[in-house]
Amino acid sequence: MTDWIKASNPTAAITTEAEAIGAARASALAIFLGVIWGGVGVFLLMTGGTAEIEAAMAQASADAPEMAGMGAMAMQIAMWSAIGVCVIQLVLGLVQWAKPNIVIPIIFAILVAFGLVSGVFGLMMAGQEGMPETAATPTWQLYVGFVILVIQLVLHIAGIRGARALDRIRMAAAQ
Repeated sequence: MTDWIKASNPTAAITTEAEAIGAARASALAIFLGVIWGGVGVFLLMTGGTAEIEAAMAQASADAPEMAGMGAMAMQIAMWSAIGVCVIQLVLGLVQWAKPNIVIPIIFAILVAFGLVSGVFGLMMAGQEGMPETAATPTWQLYVGFVILVIQLVLHIAGIRGARALDRIRMAAAQ
């Protein structure tokens, strides 16, 4: 357990190839955490979250009767898109675990940072005049999502450092 804690620490010194691989795999763990959280979101969408979305769709269809049948289709598209994103993340996480590289952690670190910034700005702008009403997302879900994003960012930073150190160590061994 202490090896994973050390590998996940973005400030730990990386001196051996095993430490570098462990640190690079921290990014894969962050991706798997995102897959689990995405699975929770899909589950909530399929079970409890549909009532709020259907109520919002009914209100929108009352405002625009010609769009009345689009609610169920939009919900299906959202659900299958979320499942597709989870599958893509799972594949990329497995690739990062099997063959650690620096590209996947960089891409995911950028996406996670964008998610954090846009989430914070979304919360700040939610009460402003002229802004659309936010969906009925439970408060616990918002805060757990932010905590997961911060954990993922730390793990991706550790993954970037580990992949960079792994490249450096392997290049030094090849010469």
